[in-house]
Amino acid sequence: MKSKQRFGDIRVMTDDQLSDELLKLKKEQFNLRFQRATGQLENTSRVRVVRRDIARVKTVAAHKRAAAKK
Repeated sequence: MKSKQRFGDIRVMTDDQLSDELLKLKKEQFNLRFQRATGQLENTSRVRVVRRDIARVKTVAAHKRAAAKK
């Protein structure tokens, strides 16, 4: 099981790495939703962790885009 992402780890990623990470997290979120719908989800807390990791990645990506515009 993977732990949650740290802001420090995410901040040092490049734009391409951030988009890859976001895609990976979105796929995991889809799989978790599917497992929950079929009653196969064992670790229910993982849904919350993945959702927050997605928010972290999106936040860092937005900050990088804003900094690049300045």
